[in-house]
Amino acid sequence: MNIHEYQAKALLAEFSVPVPKGIVAMSVAEAVAAATSLAGDIWVVKAQIHAGGRGKAGGVRVCRSLQEVESVADALLGSILVTKQTGEAGKQVNRLYVEEGLDIDREFYLSLLVDRETESIAFVVSPAGGMDIEQVAADTPDQIMTVKIAGDAVSVTESGRMAAKLGLGSDQLEAFHTLTSNVHRMFRQTDAAMLELNPLLLTQSGQLIALDAKFVLDDNALYRQPAIAELRDLDEEDPRETEASRFGLNYIALDGHIGCMVNGAGLAMASMDIIQLKGGKPANFLDVGGGVTVDAVCEAFKLLFSDEHVKAVLVNIFGGIVRCDIIANGLLEAIKTHPMRVPVVMRLVGTNEKEGRAIVKDAGLDVRWAEDLDQAAEFAVAAAQWEQASLSRCAVDQSDQTGRGLT
Repeated sequence: MNIHEYQAKALLAEFSVPVPKGIVAMSVAEAVAAATSLAGDIWVVKAQIHAGGRGKAGGVRVCRSLQEVESVADALLGSILVTKQTGEAGKQVNRLYVEEGLDIDREFYLSLLVDRETESIAFVVSPAGGMDIEQVAADTPDQIMTVKIAGDAVSVTESGRMAAKLGLGSDQLEAFHTLTSNVHRMFRQTDAAMLELNPLLLTQSGQLIALDAKFVLDDNALYRQPAIAELRDLDEEDPRETEASRFGLNYIALDGHIGCMVNGAGLAMASMDIIQLKGGKPANFLDVGGGVTVDAVCEAFKLLFSDEHVKAVLVNIFGGIVRCDIIANGLLEAIKTHPMRVPVVMRLVGTNEKEGRAIVKDAGLDVRWAEDLDQAAEFAVAAAQWEQASLSRCAVDQSDQTGRGLT
């Protein structure tokens, strides 16, 4: 689960991590009032959306007067911000964060992740702060250092290695050790999946301050973090993903044309890989899980059939705990309100396989059966391409008819 920058900074402050003074604003008047109450004559107005790259997209503006704060707030609120992470649709800006301006000396990158190989928390640091870390890794990998924390706390030696990589002086070592210890403690106590400070700022007066912050909570730990769970902003989430979560479905929207329904994350990833190998692109990641019900499967099919980007659906179920007849009955329930508007390819193998196939066939549904994943992917890619081509031909025919009607 993601939260907004201002919420992440409030959490950081609770763990004694220095952050700039700032106030959230939901209107232009609130933005001006926030700037008025903050000391200084330079303010930074930041769009609050769940996506990186806001600065390059014009979502972070430096203002040197209250009139400029008012103008920027009016331009940003309600606008659609398109960044590298939002996709072409962008995200609507519904709230702003107004911060005090700071004197910047240097900018660093610092993040914490879970290293599953060593079952430890890892720091990733770089002196190239304020930039896309992926680009830094691609262009200058020597600029990045990963430090895996061996114990339950950051040692002076570990923080010292990171400080050396960042080029911090001896007068900043104690403050840096305190900061890394506090963010490490926060990461552990909040069940975080990722915490990123980009940039971590060194001011001209020698202070280390988290100028920007991104925090991701492990969804599996939501029940242990009720206070953080309340920070969830559903307006920032794909409504399909929100709806799927209500039924215990693991759903992530993608930009392809083949809707996928699979049980098990590993099988889902394998299905998506082979779809791309066959020349297609998955429209989603959808893992129905092990204890799925007919109602949940029904909702999963509704999500796929209602997605206008989906041109074919691939159902790949290896029945173990999940019974194939549950998948079949879920399909029958779904089509009562959401007809099969696109081709459906099914591979049902395992528990109650015969029963599941019989249910679909007895209902007279036009489903293409596949015997293995390779064949299923071929069928789905071909069906999606045919469907897309048909839509293109219809569009051309309509254009021709419109043109003839005008002449």
